[in-house]
Amino acid sequence: METLPKTLQEAIVYFANPKNCNSFLTELHWPDEKVRCPHCGSDNVTYLASVNRYKCYGKHARAQFSLKIGTIFEDSLIGLDKWLCAMWLIVNCKNGISSCEMARDLGLTQKTAWFLDHRIRFALYSGSFEKLSGHVEADETFIGGKARNMHVGKRQRRITGTGTKDKVAVMGILERGGKIRTSVVPNRKKHALQAEVRKHVEAGSALYTDALLSYEGLASDYAHQVIDHAAAYVDGQIHTNGLENF
Repeated sequence: METLPKTLQEAIVYFANPKNCNSFLTELHWPDEKVRCPHCGSDNVTYLASVNRYKCYGKHARAQFSLKIGTIFEDSLIGLDKWLCAMWLIVNCKNGISSCEMARDLGLTQKTAWFLDHRIRFALYSGSFEKLSGHVEADETFIGGKARNMHVGKRQRRITGTGTKDKVAVMGILERGGKIRTSVVPNRKKHALQAEVRKHVEAGSALYTDALLSYEGLASDYAHQVIDHAAAYVDGQIHTNGLENF
């Protein structure tokens, strides 16, 4: 990789060129710098400059693809020039940078800058800009203090219902043999859980969940298989035991 920009002005000019953005992401994706199709793994691809995409000559439906696929940038309409300049700002501002300041520097709305900031910082924390892939388990639970461990006065004040009341919903996503990501979610409804899955799991991956109805509809983007805990906990590779053990 050629010398990377050392100032914000240089970064804006450098990443304004789509070829520089592609070169940067290619090195992050593939150490040998050979672009490969995310659907079949073939390196028999060509760059289509007119649309800034790549075309695979393998025999499958999705011939064209973008380098955004499989990364935190994938489901965003924001251009790589903004994403990579935002990343430059975050890693080079030693005292941190607010979403308001980033919005002014890059000509974005504060809401968009906050979105970029949040995703990039999470990726830096998890150590990867790529989504989870392969065989992935997803599950959710509620976390809260056990009544028997509380002082009687606190117990009477906090335990005001049954089941999940007064507890926090937490979702976990596990890549088998690899990484795990957890997050607090507002509830167990379809919108909240499926948004987390699409945010963290690469499309086309094998996804395993329990029979909660909130996961219905993911089969359009994933090889989604369900284990009904009322009938069994394991059916070959279909289970969420790795995540439940965590």
